Amino acid sequence: MPRTRIDGGRVIDVNDEGFLTDYQQWDDDLARTLAGYAGLDELTDEHWKVLRFLRDDYPARQETATLRRTAVVGGFDMKELFRLFPGKPAKKMSYIAGLPKPKGCV
Repeated sequence: MPRTRIDGGRVIDVNDEGFLTDYQQWDDDLARTLAGYAGLDELTDEHWKVLRFLRDDYPARQETATLRRTAVVGGFDMKELFRLFPGKPAKKMSYIAGLPKPKGCV
């Protein structure tokens, strides 16, 4: 399993694409660091609501929510998800939330 060091010398377990592989290693500080790596300057309350939904949804399903599931089940507006996580929102959301890349996500 690849490991990597991030700001402050913290070691985390990641896969070859840089996604966290240990659910328990994630915390708010890591999310802020990962957000910076993903090109987001700050995480607003709206970002945190999405991230919390993803983190809460994952344990029972053992699968990261897709963009569609996040919108439908989480109750988030699809356009808002694109605004909050520009570019590839599903990939960015899961990366920052410390979860595996959603299935079907390139």
